[in-house]
Amino acid sequence: MEESGLYNESDLAPFHRRLGELRSIVQHDAESGKHPEAMTKLLERQLNECDAIVQSLQDSLSEISVELIPIHERLVTVRRQLVSLAAKEGSHKTELKPLAEELRKIDSKRVDGKFLGPGGIVPVSQAVCSSLLEDCFEILQQIRAQDESKNVASSLKQIHDRLSQLRCELESLVLTHRWSLRETDLYSYSLSLQEVDKMRIDGKFVDADGNRPPGQYVLLYLLRRCYGLIYRLLSSSEPVSEELMPIANKLSTVKKCLNEVCKHGGPFSPRDLYPYQLALHQIDSMRKDGKFIGHDGSIPEGQGIIMAHLNECHELLEMLKESMDEENNQFDEDEDEELDATPDVTD
Repeated sequence: MEESGLYNESDLAPFHRRLGELRSIVQHDAESGKHPEAMTKLLERQLNECDAIVQSLQDSLSEISVELIPIHERLVTVRRQLVSLAAKEGSHKTELKPLAEELRKIDSKRVDGKFLGPGGIVPVSQAVCSSLLEDCFEILQQIRAQDESKNVASSLKQIHDRLSQLRCELESLVLTHRWSLRETDLYSYSLSLQEVDKMRIDGKFVDADGNRPPGQYVLLYLLRRCYGLIYRLLSSSEPVSEELMPIANKLSTVKKCLNEVCKHGGPFSPRDLYPYQLALHQIDSMRKDGKFIGHDGSIPEGQGIIMAHLNECHELLEMLKESMDEENNQFDEDEDEELDATPDVTD
């Protein structure tokens, strides 16, 4: 609980209650001389340590604004439900829908990315609730990809396994080496992802016969996740030069917009995605031989971060296109079923 920060008042109540009961037992035994004095002191010291941890957790909760407590408590509950679903076997489509709708409802309460209090004030502890909300949306995508992974065609299984392994290794690095890695340390990962990227034709993975097998969304999600992890690792330790900051800021805006579209889902058309596609194309066209060049012809610092960010945006866009294709295919199938079910009326 202390490491994750995912708890609320109701989670702490049983600990308060149990520690109080244990303290009463220790005091009663001490008064009756049931245990040696050294044993009693040891138990009291351990109780004090536990009390200090619970109090620290309680203090962290007190930093959350009163206006945001209901939102925080609900997000903690939703996240637990999502984690529980992720651990279950089988399809989660029916169970995910109400949770996704609730998260969108909470997200819609934000104005310019902020939760507002009475009179339009911006309460403190925004970061806690906002990061928790984004985490919930990320788990939603992860569960969907997990469900879809059961349908990955055998021809794409090798790519799927390779990307899954890369993601596991990058997630491990985020936990253990986040503040000490340099761009050169991640070169092999970037190279591996580029090799997988080059296997696509018109944004899709194809088999030996040129067909587009099922499992596209999962592979795009894994690619996007890997690029996102590389960006997180580099942004913790690698600087971005002043010359590249306008590009970095534009990419952050595009990514934020694409994530919003991902959260709220379709239906949407190619026209809806065109502005983001154009923005990424404009940034892509600024490169020369794969690098962003400075005004004096030099290669500014921050190439790895910018490229990871750019690639993540591209994968988000492809995920949205794939979702759009799936929705259109589902719509066509539903229409065919309705036509088949229509009675044949002849004069």
